[in-house]
Amino acid sequence: MTPTALQTPYYLIDKAALRRNLEQAARLRELSGARILLALKCFATWPVFDLMRDYLDGTTSSSLFELQLGRQKFGGETHAYSVAWSEHEMADAVAHADKIIFNSASQLQRLGHHAAAIPRGLRLNPQVSAAGYDLADPARPFSRLGEWDLARVESVMDRLDGFMIHNNCENRDFARFDALLGQVEERFAPLLARVDWVSLGGGIHFTAPGYPLQALAARLRAFSERHGVQVYLEPGEALAQHSATLEVTVLDTLHNGKALAVVDAATESHMPDLLIYRLQAAGIDLVRDEPVIGTPVTAPAGAAPQRTLVCGKTCLAGDVFGEYDFARALVPGDRLSVRDAAGYTMVKKNWFNGVAMPAIAVRELDGQVRLVRRFGYQDYVDSLG
Repeated sequence: MTPTALQTPYYLIDKAALRRNLEQAARLRELSGARILLALKCFATWPVFDLMRDYLDGTTSSSLFELQLGRQKFGGETHAYSVAWSEHEMADAVAHADKIIFNSASQLQRLGHHAAAIPRGLRLNPQVSAAGYDLADPARPFSRLGEWDLARVESVMDRLDGFMIHNNCENRDFARFDALLGQVEERFAPLLARVDWVSLGGGIHFTAPGYPLQALAARLRAFSERHGVQVYLEPGEALAQHSATLEVTVLDTLHNGKALAVVDAATESHMPDLLIYRLQAAGIDLVRDEPVIGTPVTAPAGAAPQRTLVCGKTCLAGDVFGEYDFARALVPGDRLSVRDAAGYTMVKKNWFNGVAMPAIAVRELDGQVRLVRRFGYQDYVDSLG
């Protein structure tokens, strides 16, 4: 498919970039003995699962629908977790899961009998974490995420096969991870030795440039051997980072104290984490609409950068992607490529303002671009009634 045949906005997933992250994950599996599951809460775009399943062991979910998607579209080992299971969900959850994880001892006591035929786990909250935002901190005060009281955990140990501990969020600091895991061991060591497996969750950014992968692998292997458990990891962002862009078109330009450009997409609808965490996009490139999608436009030598505030098209005043320098002043019709648009985007997109939902396209390993889904008016209507 040629670039001109693709109407913006659309997410463009680059399989070659995705594979680079997956190769790091495969190397970590080999060195550490850990099993690695894709966290569907971050990235669940199943048209690229054909590539991902070759490098990973399966999926982990945060809801019944994610669980069913993982079983039906990915395969491999399928872990089921929910902050709170409903009793009416249990039959379907058990039918699709290889392991089921309860968030609290009370949920396990009330609903665990439904899952007696498969391994059951419990989420632990060590009350320490690496998280840059209070909103995403599982160890924040009054957190509902997991059990921290040893007596409560002890009361259900006869029903447990494993634990899940998720207390890292985009943690790129191995020393910090090492210290946190040491605190987990200090607090829960007697319990760890009594189960078969421990999931250490996600948020370990082992695909970040310069991350000491071998040191991480050695630490995970030592943890596994010391406590006699199979270790699982549940990465999301580490696997999806820098593997997709949001392709947009400039619709209008204005000047109100600074240059403004309005595009045919929106942070509120298509990259909501930018608003939630008050971030700006990792970068935006002015691109040529030519046979190679995403070819940057470079500035002539000595040319002054044209700084522009790139804005979304919803009526929300703060719908802004960020301020960037471009090789020239933007004009309506320019194509822009918003970087790092894989994690927590397609799983969170919404129909606010009825703004057109971005299509989803994949750049295959041979460079060919394939349109896998386009959304239209009827999808909007169906979402509301």
